[in-house]
Amino acid sequence: MALSGKVALVTGAGQGLGKGFSDILLKNGAKVALLDINETVGKSAKADFDKEYGEDRTIFLTCDVTSDEQLKDAFQKTIERFGRIHIMSNNAGIVDETNWEKMVAINLNAVIRGTYLALQHMKKDTGGEGGVIVNTASMAGLSPSTLLPVYGAAKHAVVGFSRSVADASMMSGYGVRINTLCPTAVKTPLLEGMSDVKKRGWFLHLSYLSEDIRAKLGIIEVPAVAEGFLQLVIDEDKNGAVMVVKEEGCSYVDFPKEFMLDLKAHIPCTEPKPPSQ
Repeated sequence: MALSGKVALVTGAGQGLGKGFSDILLKNGAKVALLDINETVGKSAKADFDKEYGEDRTIFLTCDVTSDEQLKDAFQKTIERFGRIHIMSNNAGIVDETNWEKMVAINLNAVIRGTYLALQHMKKDTGGEGGVIVNTASMAGLSPSTLLPVYGAAKHAVVGFSRSVADASMMSGYGVRINTLCPTAVKTPLLEGMSDVKKRGWFLHLSYLSEDIRAKLGIIEVPAVAEGFLQLVIDEDKNGAVMVVKEEGCSYVDFPKEFMLDLKAHIPCTEPKPPSQ
């Protein structure tokens, strides 16, 4: 996918990974709707991008992704401003095991909501132009998360949901790819939240493991993850892909295939059949 002239919508865009994703999209010619519940950081991000890319390339929208009404309104305002949506980044997230229902609402439910809204506007059978959705999960979505079990559960669910919808979109002929990004610990405000013992909840007494876990996983910078994100966006061959980003670089997860249906054999034939002899 060539990004020049394409339109993206990024949640949690005011800082951290969301700002990094927005920057790399803008750098490659896209226009971006910046969504964030934090108006201060959102407006600051837009001001930074205005200086670099011009005021007409972005729009900032205050949005609580747990609100169906606010997220629908953000999609509508993006289309009113830029005409279409081609790229969706469901990236907003928090860490707070003491308020796990809110964490699931943001880290999982909002990803599902954002994915379905994006499909509604992007799928080709209803006038959309197709495109790609990239959902931000985590390495915690691929392995046990001892200190943050609900966070890990939500991220596992994001991986499973994204892979499933990717297949469903392909089978439905929507022309929309869905991929998942699973970075290790990234130097962002979210990582600082992970260090807050007040947000560790039920297993606070295991906090002594945190340094060893962090040493094993390593900590990477936002630009490294943004490069992986860009790859998932532009590579037309990637659908249902799950990318891991760590200190060594980017790689794709190879899941067991023994229980997977060969979907290609089930894609409806749309070509006219030759007349019988």
